[in-house]
Amino acid sequence: MGKIHVLLKKEELEQEKINNEKIVVVFDILLATSTITTLLAHGANEVIPVLNFEEAISEEKQRNDENVLKVGEYRGKPIDGFLYPYPRSLKEQVNGKTIILSTTNGTVAIKKAVGAKKIYAGSLLNAKAVAEKIIDTYAGETILLVCAGSFGRFNIEDFYGAGFFIECLQQLHKNWELTDAALTAHLIFKNNINQGNVILKKSRVGQKIIDLGFEHEIDFIAQKNRYDVVPVLTEKVSLVT
Repeated sequence: MGKIHVLLKKEELEQEKINNEKIVVVFDILLATSTITTLLAHGANEVIPVLNFEEAISEEKQRNDENVLKVGEYRGKPIDGFLYPYPRSLKEQVNGKTIILSTTNGTVAIKKAVGAKKIYAGSLLNAKAVAEKIIDTYAGETILLVCAGSFGRFNIEDFYGAGFFIECLQQLHKNWELTDAALTAHLIFKNNINQGNVILKKSRVGQKIIDLGFEHEIDFIAQKNRYDVVPVLTEKVSLVT
């Protein structure tokens, strides 16, 4: 099989040559890619990732559709007029809706990856489904796992998610070439297979979520392979299954 590489934060995409020979999977476990997965699994028509809330407002005006919902945060704080992107809390509100999603890191990482052959949103909730989809259509591309991070900083929960995704790929095919970063992510996962919930809660972002009283959201996000949803970026820059 081919090569798997892991970027520790979205800013590293600026040095990476993104082209048609790379498949990108973005991980923003807390919260964007977990939220995207959940919303699509619960009947959202599409999720449109945007760079910031100004772009979200512009996108909403262009659509002028009552079935559009704006969801987002900036630096972990709610945006006025937006629903907060907690997946468990949102899942009953999105059936038949188009979601415009603006987050500080995850949606930015997705947009930065434009130019790759395929761009997927990965999480603990759907890792196996995304891995299976990639294997079904694989043609020797480099698989680039992008940890969104946070303002240029490494986030352990994204790295753990990338490690779990590598495990899912290896269960399907064994002979992958892992870069040192990919090998490290996989080893961290293997040494902490049943500790995902603990790692997410001990992470910097996880602690902030707990302090705000939303620990139950982490319990939900930490579930492995709950959904068969495969969010993929289309030509219209919207994530659909």
